[in-house]
Amino acid sequence: VPALWVANASAAVDWYTRVFGFVGNIQAPDGEHAELGLPGGGELIVAAARPLPEVSDDRSPEILLKVEDAAATVARDVENGATVVFALRDIEAGERQATIDDRFGHRWLLTQTLVDTAPEQWGGKTVTPRR
Repeated sequence: VPALWVANASAAVDWYTRVFGFVGNIQAPDGEHAELGLPGGGELIVAAARPLPEVSDDRSPEILLKVEDAAATVARDVENGATVVFALRDIEAGERQATIDDRFGHRWLLTQTLVDTAPEQWGGKTVTPRR
């Protein structure tokens, strides 16, 4: 899933829904993070830009990858030349996540679902239920 970090998340979500036909699925309480889907398939995350370690301008957008075992995936990535950007952590939305840069300069947000939680359980809201 591509993750786009932007200066104005609400404006970007509005634009992507109007222009590309994305449908809002989940929105964080502060409006600074949204998960969008396309009716025919495909997902996109749009979130407010956050401070990140400096990277080159020729890097791709961040990619969110759902994995079965985040700890094992991070260990395998590091053994094969990846660099950890954000260490493994559990977030209140029921996910275990880490961020790595691969050997080619691409950033990956690895996520493992620990507990399937409704957005309302962590202060978010369901915009359009997923099918």
